[in-house]
Amino acid sequence: MTATAPPVRIGVLGAARIAPLALIKPARGRSDVVVAAVAARDTARADQFAARHGIGTAYGSYDALIADPEVDAVYIPLPNGLHGRWIRAALDAGKHVLCEKPFTANATEAQDIAQRAAATEPVVMKAFHYRYHPLAQRVEEIIGSGELGKLQHVETAMCFPLPKFSDIRYNYALAGGATMDGGCYAIHMARIFGGGTPEVVSAQAKLRDGQVDRAMTAELRYPAGHTGRMRCSMWSTSLLAMSARVIGEHGELRVLNPVLPQLYHRLAVRTANGKRVERFPRRASYSYQLDAFAGAVLRGEPVKTTPQDAVENMTVIDAVYRAAGLPVREPA
Repeated sequence: MTATAPPVRIGVLGAARIAPLALIKPARGRSDVVVAAVAARDTARADQFAARHGIGTAYGSYDALIADPEVDAVYIPLPNGLHGRWIRAALDAGKHVLCEKPFTANATEAQDIAQRAAATEPVVMKAFHYRYHPLAQRVEEIIGSGELGKLQHVETAMCFPLPKFSDIRYNYALAGGATMDGGCYAIHMARIFGGGTPEVVSAQAKLRDGQVDRAMTAELRYPAGHTGRMRCSMWSTSLLAMSARVIGEHGELRVLNPVLPQLYHRLAVRTANGKRVERFPRRASYSYQLDAFAGAVLRGEPVKTTPQDAVENMTVIDAVYRAAGLPVREPA
């Protein structure tokens, strides 16, 4: 009889609102993953979060959780500007890492993390969950098949309303801004669906204040010669837009809601041979992401959202800010 491998015991750094959706619910009922601990800066808040979600151990500091020998991996849903600091702390402690997007505050910090990760054994994975869903994999497959022909233009959008301007995502000191939050998805999709990492030709921001963008549009050019456009917002006339469009010389592909396809989605392909619509399972993208993380930790399986992938994404984000005349974000 083959012995069953022990589960990955994950600790959550921060009692964040995203944690139940992105990790705690997908982990329920699994034998290979256990959410074993949570830490918050306030012990009472950690205790309350642990009790609410059935987590066995609560800590009043992030350092205490990272030092726990019963924790194998950490999930980091902290504010953007704190990601790099706590990824480094986790790696120093020999823990595996699943870190929310954007990976770091800027490309320089992402490169530092990538170099550290390359020299260590633990898995470091960026939480672009949509990339692990069959919908995104199918889009990549269609583009790679040549069905659309040579690519001509790629458009991606990630716009949603966030009128609560006190939210940390508008806080420059915590590396906030629309391009960091929703824009990191739009840029990632532009890279993955566009077949390469593009150059930023120009960018225009709509500001919440002098440094923080509430909306951004960027014009892109790819190494192969085709063009692209990325747009994102947390507050603009585009209240809700989550989409991707890929135009080739032989046809066009459109995706509605590639980021959270479990809620709703539509993949439409139009070529000279006709038009078709493809549908996919309603299983959550976060569950597919957890499959990949557990597989990497337990069986050494490769992941798609690596630290080097994060370096490329952060490089484009930095370039968008510079092109819009805004400062690159800095670690908190």
